[in-house]
Amino acid sequence: MSKQMKIGDAIVAQLTKEAKKDRNILAVTSDSRGSASLSPYIEQHEKQLVEVGIAEQNSVTISGGLAHSGKRPFVFAPAAFLTMRSIEQVKVDVAYSNNNVKLIGISGGNSYKDLGATHHSLQDIAITRAISNLEVYTPADQYQASGLIHYLAVSEHPAYVRIGKVALPDIYQNLESAFVKPGQANIVIDYGKDAVLISSGETLHIAVETAALLKQQGINVTVVDLVSIKPLDTDLLNQVANQTELIVTLEEHSIYGGLGSAVAEVLAVRGDTKIQIVGFPDKPVIAGSQTEVFQYYGMDAATLNKKIANWLN
Repeated sequence: MSKQMKIGDAIVAQLTKEAKKDRNILAVTSDSRGSASLSPYIEQHEKQLVEVGIAEQNSVTISGGLAHSGKRPFVFAPAAFLTMRSIEQVKVDVAYSNNNVKLIGISGGNSYKDLGATHHSLQDIAITRAISNLEVYTPADQYQASGLIHYLAVSEHPAYVRIGKVALPDIYQNLESAFVKPGQANIVIDYGKDAVLISSGETLHIAVETAALLKQQGINVTVVDLVSIKPLDTDLLNQVANQTELIVTLEEHSIYGGLGSAVAEVLAVRGDTKIQIVGFPDKPVIAGSQTEVFQYYGMDAATLNKKIANWLN
């Protein structure tokens, strides 16, 4: 794996292509055009841009109205503000009203590093997946981001997409295999069934690295990419649960309500699968780089490798 492109750059590149084909596509931003890397889009589609200033609630409500009028708005805003400050607008003006708005939560998770808890977005998946009629996605590399935007550009369903800020290693080789359809997870590593490691988004490459480390110790695991957190691929989750006794989830999110909780909700009723949820604990997260913070909370590949080996023993 090698670092190729920031997911945000891939999203903007694909959206720029889609906006050329469909003049109803709009980018809506709350003074976030720089953070969202929207310059290439604006250069070609300046008239398909709506800037509302630092007013995330307005950006969502305005987009709801635009969608109701036949436009296809994509709202770009920091995930922490989009899913906290604007959550009533997301719930009522987008999801409940079934307005075709795509919400792009930029700089999600711990992306803002030492700006601290006010800017961290570690509860956004829990919040958005609990809102009826709202799809939730966390793309893991440039190909998956591009494939997802290609789908969202023609989809009629409201959706939330959470992305980070750093350039990530490529997991996939093309758009078609990276994102197939809503509600479909992907097996990206299949070394064996000693354990199954489930992740998505920014932490998927850590899961892949962990699988490689475990294989060197003779522990063979499968890695599942749960890009579509809602709708959820319950068939694949049950399939892998049939083949292993240990499932480990890894996410850049609180251990409550996120990807791990979604997996546990599906598999708990079986009563035959051990599930370990790895994420951020129920306390304010320390400030620091993503690498430092992941290591501090045992979410890096080296520590996760040891944890899984111990759980299996």
